[in-house]
Amino acid sequence: MRDRLTSERPLVGVVLVSHSREVAASTAAMATGLVGKDPVAPIAAAGGTEDGGLGTSALAVLEAARQVDRGAGVVVLADLGSAVLTIKALLAEEDDLPERTVLADAPFVEGAVGALVTASAGAPLQAVVTAAEEAHQYRKV
Repeated sequence: MRDRLTSERPLVGVVLVSHSREVAASTAAMATGLVGKDPVAPIAAAGGTEDGGLGTSALAVLEAARQVDRGAGVVVLADLGSAVLTIKALLAEEDDLPERTVLADAPFVEGAVGALVTASAGAPLQAVVTAAEEAHQYRKV
């Protein structure tokens, strides 16, 4: 049933925005590995600056969001404050990001896993956002 459901409609995409290219890519790889089976929702990492340094790139965020957009929405997660500001600035520009792009208020790693697992199950946009944001409740002690 799961494969039939997700093959009939597009999956929500996930974008991970980090100040580090390596952190974004590694988090995406880990989340993909934890999904466990196909289909895996589209995920893209947007980390670092254009010259490979630490920071965020609005262009990289735009490219990543467009890459994962399948028409079901895009959930964006950010690691630190200026990444959040970059995303908010892009959201304020009505024509830049794909329609139905949402910034999740979620911890980066745990939120990424929750979002990707939920998106890969074929859940709608709001359920994917909720799964990412519920990661705030994961207690470690």
